Amino acid sequence: MLNFQLLKSFIQHRLQANTRHGVHSPFVYKLVDEVIYDYSPRTDYQEIEALRKQLLTDARTVTITDLGAGSHINNNKQKQVKQLARNALKPAKLAQLIYRLANERKPKNIIELGTCLGLTTAYLAKAAPAAKVLSIEGCPETAAVAQENLQQLGASKVEIRTGNFDHILPEVIASADSLDVVFVDGNHRKEATLNYFDWCLPKVHEDSLLIFDDIYWSKGMEEAWNTIKAHPRVTVTVDLFWIGLVYFRKGQVKQDFKIRY
Repeated sequence: MLNFQLLKSFIQHRLQANTRHGVHSPFVYKLVDEVIYDYSPRTDYQEIEALRKQLLTDARTVTITDLGAGSHINNNKQKQVKQLARNALKPAKLAQLIYRLANERKPKNIIELGTCLGLTTAYLAKAAPAAKVLSIEGCPETAAVAQENLQQLGASKVEIRTGNFDHILPEVIASADSLDVVFVDGNHRKEATLNYFDWCLPKVHEDSLLIFDDIYWSKGMEEAWNTIKAHPRVTVTVDLFWIGLVYFRKGQVKQDFKIRY
């Protein structure tokens, strides 16, 4: 079913967004030029995308436990893995962008909310081989498939915790000295998204990066994104429509950018 609100937001974004040439910030210009618009091939991409092709033919059925806002496409509880691979996984272009964003930060730790089948998790793990990667997934059966996929890709050191984000994330944050990269891809509700942001704040630092997925998924998600942008500790945001990037660089003039991607 066509989401007219999403389509309207996309058109508005395309009309307002800049390329690298409209960016008047050395930090963001470099980010756009060297990271966001870096389309060069990498071996890591090939390995993960080969697995995606396998998953697109995987007829196994899993029972979905969805603790978030559901799907725009299919909310059936019984789904084949190939359906999830087709409809729920990040497209290669976006997953590879997330890889580059994580790689650029050189993080010691990465937290992901929403493992699904583990392909974006694998991209994050491959982007920062020395980092401790922890992914939280609400559905035990998809988490089990994700664990298989990560092992196949040689990313078996990733830790997957299964359960409610609201219960697990505060524990994870409390045990961390700091947060380097956090990718929020689950429970697309305004209140939940703002909770995740607020919980992360005590442990973010000048080099931290928070990535929020589907910032235009609904009116509530747009409101959450605007609230995050306005927070006094946030200095730079980059709105790529599909995802929003949040930085906390000290001494930086507060600026919000919309970049075409």
